[in-house]
Amino acid sequence: MKDITIADHTIQAGESKTININIARLPSHTVINTPIYVSRALEEGPVLALMAGMHGDEINGMEIVRRMLESGLHQPKRGTVVCMPIINMYGFLNYSREVPDGKDINRSFPGNRNGSLASRVAYHMMHEVVPIIDFGVDFHTGGAMRANYPQVRAELKDKINFELAQAFAAPFTIDAPFRPNSLRKEASRKGKNIIVYEGGESLRFDQHAIKEGIAGTLRLMKYLNMIDDAPHPEVENKVIWSTGWIRAKTPGLFQPNVICGQHVQKGDWVGTVTDPFGEFQEKILAIETGYVIGLNNIPVINAGDALMHIGTDTFCKLESIGDD
Repeated sequence: MKDITIADHTIQAGESKTININIARLPSHTVINTPIYVSRALEEGPVLALMAGMHGDEINGMEIVRRMLESGLHQPKRGTVVCMPIINMYGFLNYSREVPDGKDINRSFPGNRNGSLASRVAYHMMHEVVPIIDFGVDFHTGGAMRANYPQVRAELKDKINFELAQAFAAPFTIDAPFRPNSLRKEASRKGKNIIVYEGGESLRFDQHAIKEGIAGTLRLMKYLNMIDDAPHPEVENKVIWSTGWIRAKTPGLFQPNVICGQHVQKGDWVGTVTDPFGEFQEKILAIETGYVIGLNNIPVINAGDALMHIGTDTFCKLESIGDD
């Protein structure tokens, strides 16, 4: 097996190392490092990256990687696992999706060594991590007060992406085109296949999403012949080819009638918008037959706000998904 080098640190077969990549320094002279945990088996195999915290408030992915590190589940029998529990240390410390300059790291790839903070983080990812991996899982959650049911997102026209997503076997696999300047798009240009796992909402632990993320990662590792055993899926994986948002037509108070993961029929009454004064009530109806893959948990809403994300297992003209 060839040695692996990250930030001038060499990891040989059978070794485990923690490497700190220096990203920048705060005005207070506090150094910002991104820790990387590398675990190599003695036997040959693929290199798999488990990456979380691209957005600093998305803690479910961090907890998935942390639990795998704590329990030793990241240690393969064959190949190498590279764990990055927190990519965006700035955002993590400030309970924020972005870095201090307001930019999104996952819209800043391939990055620039002398660019903005977000661009510098992306640059280090593309030059220190992406070149040495074969596959990756990028862990994310829904936005503020908006939950995603456990799901894998990938561009499914790519045969390898489809196989990786099916092996992960989350409750839902969603066909999601590449987002501009995202990690998975720029990694694909280098011949690397990265899938996105989404579960729960930001700044809130979702135990179901964490459990599904760990189990799916182990199934993926087994598929890649890195380990011998993995838990079987608790539910059948459903492939979602089209998605669309139900949006509020009027401002008010939103109360859903459904839960994440639930199947709905087109025209079903899925929620209600009322005003705070008892003057009106509007029924929200499903725009298509499918599954609730995302749900807004903020009661106070404005016209145009996203209320519910519906995914269908057939091709239809719905609003395209936003992800990563």
